[in-house]
Amino acid sequence: MIAVLCIDDNNGLMFNRRRLSQDRALRADLLREAGGRRLWMNAYSRRQFGAEGEGLITVDEDFLARAGAGDLCFVEGAALLPHLARMEGLILYRWNRRYPADVYLDLDLSSLRLCASEEFPGHSHETITKEVYCL
Repeated sequence: MIAVLCIDDNNGLMFNRRRLSQDRALRADLLREAGGRRLWMNAYSRRQFGAEGEGLITVDEDFLARAGAGDLCFVEGAALLPHLARMEGLILYRWNRRYPADVYLDLDLSSLRLCASEEFPGHSHETITKEVYCL
């Protein structure tokens, strides 16, 4: 399973049980990244995709435990550390901004190997940085 998260400059994920931000260019990139692979998420995350991803997105509240090898898991606010042994990779979309947050990424990125990085223009963010980590 490959975890996919959106984080701010302080590794923040959520504030007051809500996502920090969202961007349609990021959603389009995530759907391209998924390709023919299964993309898992919870119902809260699914709402931001609207009709996008029909037939590609699987919704389950226990998606991190149910996802299989090669599947992508779009994670908003869930702890990753308990699933680290099952993870094959990590994709981070960085907002390149600081937002108020009360939920943070629970992984030490310095212990992971950055395999690829790219920037692309977002719709609501001037630049979004995509980082791919190999585990």
